[in-house]
Amino acid sequence: DLQTLRSHSMEAMQEAMHALRALVNQGIALTGFTETQLLQLAVAAVAALGLVYLFKDVISTLCIPTIKVSPTDNEANDIIHAVKYNPVQPVDKDVVPCYDPSTMQALGFKPAMSAAEVRTRIARAREASKVWRKSSFSQRRQLLRILLKFVVDNMETICRVSARDSGKPILDAIVGEVVVTCEKLHWLCKEGERYLRPEHRSSGIMSFYKAARVEYVPVGVVGAIVPWNYPFHNVLNPLTAALFAGNALVIKVSEHASWSTGYYGRMIDAALEAAGAPADLVQIVTGYGEAGNALVTGRVDKVIFVGSTQVGKLVMRAAAETLTPVVLELGGKDAFIVTEDADLNAVVQISLKAAYLNCGQNCAGGERFFVHEKVYDKFLDKVIPLIRNLRQGNPLGPEPVDCGAMCMPGLAEKVHGLVEDAVARGAQLLAGGQLRSVSGSGGQYYPPTLLADVRPGMKIWEEEVFGPVMSVVRWSTDDEVVELANDCAFGLGSSVFAGSQRRARDIASRLEAGMSAINDFGTTYMCQSLPFGGVKHSGFDRFAGVEGLRGLCVPKAVCEDRFPMLMKSAIPPPWEFPVKSNAVAFGRSLVTMFYGPGLLYKAHGLAALLHCLMFPGSYGKGGKPKAA
Repeated sequence: DLQTLRSHSMEAMQEAMHALRALVNQGIALTGFTETQLLQLAVAAVAALGLVYLFKDVISTLCIPTIKVSPTDNEANDIIHAVKYNPVQPVDKDVVPCYDPSTMQALGFKPAMSAAEVRTRIARAREASKVWRKSSFSQRRQLLRILLKFVVDNMETICRVSARDSGKPILDAIVGEVVVTCEKLHWLCKEGERYLRPEHRSSGIMSFYKAARVEYVPVGVVGAIVPWNYPFHNVLNPLTAALFAGNALVIKVSEHASWSTGYYGRMIDAALEAAGAPADLVQIVTGYGEAGNALVTGRVDKVIFVGSTQVGKLVMRAAAETLTPVVLELGGKDAFIVTEDADLNAVVQISLKAAYLNCGQNCAGGERFFVHEKVYDKFLDKVIPLIRNLRQGNPLGPEPVDCGAMCMPGLAEKVHGLVEDAVARGAQLLAGGQLRSVSGSGGQYYPPTLLADVRPGMKIWEEEVFGPVMSVVRWSTDDEVVELANDCAFGLGSSVFAGSQRRARDIASRLEAGMSAINDFGTTYMCQSLPFGGVKHSGFDRFAGVEGLRGLCVPKAVCEDRFPMLMKSAIPPPWEFPVKSNAVAFGRSLVTMFYGPGLLYKAHGLAALLHCLMFPGSYGKGGKPKAA
C-alpha cells in the first residue's frame, strides 16, 4: 500500500545518505582534504564533465550539414491566389490534379506515371541500392541527422505544405506529421544500429564448438504505397527505416495528396546529396492504380502497403505472382474504453483528440467509445458542449480552427451515410451530423459529430468511418465490454482508461488488437521502438519498431567454427561413405549422450559411443551387435 511504499522509500533514502557520508569520510581520510574542499572538487569535476559534453555536442551539431530548399509561393504563403478546382471537369489521364481540399484552390498537376516509368524507377533504385547497402551506419546516421535538422528548422513550411495538401490544422500537422517523424529519426539514430548488427545466438549442445549468429542483410529495394492522410510522415516513415537498413525506396503516394511531394521530394534529394548517398536511392511515384500495380509487380524485394482493407487484398493478390513479401497496415476501428472509476476530466479531452485529430482521418483513431453505464450520461454532458463548439475551417485561414477538411473527395458523403443509417436505427445525434459547406471556403468538410446509443446492427458498428464521428456505447461489466470491443472485423489499436491500472491492463490483454495504450491514446506510436500493426482485417506484419526495422532485412543465419585452429568440422569416420557397420549405433549413442534426460542416460550414451569407436567391427546390419 501507499504507507508501506513511503516507509520503504524513506529507508532507502537513509541508507543512501549513510553510504554517501561513509564515502565522504573515506575521501577525507585518503586525501587529507576537508569536507568543503571535497565538495568544491566534486562540483569542479561535474562542471568539467559538463563542459566536455557541451563541447562535443556543439561540435557534433556543427558537423551536420544544413540543407536549403527554397519553397514556391504556394508552399511559402498561407494565403494564395489560385483558381478553383472543378472536380467534374475532365482531366487528361496522364496527369494527377492537385488542389487544396479546404478551399478547392487548384495547385497544379503531377504526372500520372505509366507502368513502364515505374519499372524504370525501380531499376534506378536497384542500382543505387547496390552502392548504399555497403554504406556504414555512420553515414546512414548522418543522413537521418541531416533530415532531422531540416525538419526542426523548417517545420513551419512542412506543416503548411501538409495542411494545404491534406486539409489538416497546423497543430494536427505538428503532432501527426512532425513530432512522430522526429521521434522516429531520433530513435533510429540512437538505437537503430544496435538492432541491425549481427546478433549472436546459441549453437546448441551438439554443435558446442560452433559460433552461430544472425546477420541482417538489406532486402534491396523496398516498395511502399502510402495514403493521403499524413503526406509528410507517410513518406518519411518508410523512407527513414528503409534507408537506415541499407535499402533503396520506391514510394507511390496517393493521388489525393501528391502536390506536397514537390517540396518533400526536393528536401529528400538535398539530404541525399549532403550525405553522399546515391541520387537515385529514393524514387517518388505519382499516379493511379496502374502505377501502384506496377510497383507491386515490378519485382521490388518487399512491399509495404498502408491503406484500406479492400485495396490491401488486391495488393496481396498481385504480390503473390512474384512471391513478393508484403506488409499490410490496413483499416482500424479502435476501441476507446472508459471504466466507471476513470479520471473523467482527463478522459474527455483525450477522447476528443482520439475522435477528431486530423478530422478523424486516422487508421488508429478512436472510433468506438465504450463508456461505463455509471458515468455514461456524465461523459456525454461533458463532451456535448465541447464538440458543438469545435471550430472548423481552412487551416491556413485568418482564424484558428480545431478541425479541417476531408482530404478525399466523396468521403464526407460516405461518412454522412453511416451517420444517417445509425440515426435511423435508433442512435442519438447529439452534435454535427449535417452535410454542409464552411462559409466562404467551398471545401470538402464534415462537421465533428457525436452519436450516442450506438449498437450492433448499425452500419457504423461494422464499417470503418475514417471521419470526425464519436460513436458512444454503453456497457456494464468488464466481460461485456471486452465482448463488444472484439465484435469487430478490425483489430489495430485500442485504449483503456481505469482508476486501477491493473484493471485497465487486464481489459487490454483481452482485446483483439495489435496495440493497446493504458490510460492514454496513441502513445504506442510515440514509442518508436514498438511495432505498429494489427490483427484480423487490420492486416499483418509490422512496419515500425525493432520488428519493422529488421523486417526490411533478410535475417541470414551464419554458422562457423568457434575455434578453427583447435577444432574443425569433419564427418565422423563411421559416417564417411561408404558408411561403416557401426554408423547407426554411433548415431544412437550420440543422441543418448547429448540428449538423454539425466546423467545416467548420458553415461550410457558415452559408454556406447566408446564401444563403437573401440570395436567398430562388432556391429552388424542396422547397427546391432553381432552375435557372439
